[in-house]
Amino acid sequence: MNNNDIFKKLRVALQLRDEQIVEILELVDFRISKAELSAFFRNQDHPNFMECGDQVLRNFLNGLVIHLRGTKENPKNAMDVIKSNQLEIRNAAKGTSPREISKKPVAKSPAKNTNASRNKSPKKVEAKPSVIEKVKFNNGKKK
Repeated sequence: MNNNDIFKKLRVALQLRDEQIVEILELVDFRISKAELSAFFRNQDHPNFMECGDQVLRNFLNGLVIHLRGTKENPKNAMDVIKSNQLEIRNAAKGTSPREISKKPVAKSPAKNTNASRNKSPKKVEAKPSVIEKVKFNNGKKK
């Protein structure tokens, strides 16, 4: 297992996006572009594949510690950080992120007491199908 495999597995396990990885590396004053970062996650036979060096992985791990645990002056709970990442990914799939929601100004409209507003039915939100399929296995065979 090489550094690229370790980097990929950490990215998937912690559900990190490229922007978050760049921010984590900036916590330890290591700057890298998204294009350079994506070269680490390519297949080995791809022409733009780049080997992840020890220095890059070391800086990512040091930045990850700061990202998850915080500093001595400002400690964090690692599980809270991971849950916020998961929430951000879910909201990004829906089209909004918590960062965008907090930036949007809230406009208050006056309450309308007309019959037309009372008779409107709420919009039905369709449930999205689950990406993960429940499959039962019996000695290696699908049921």
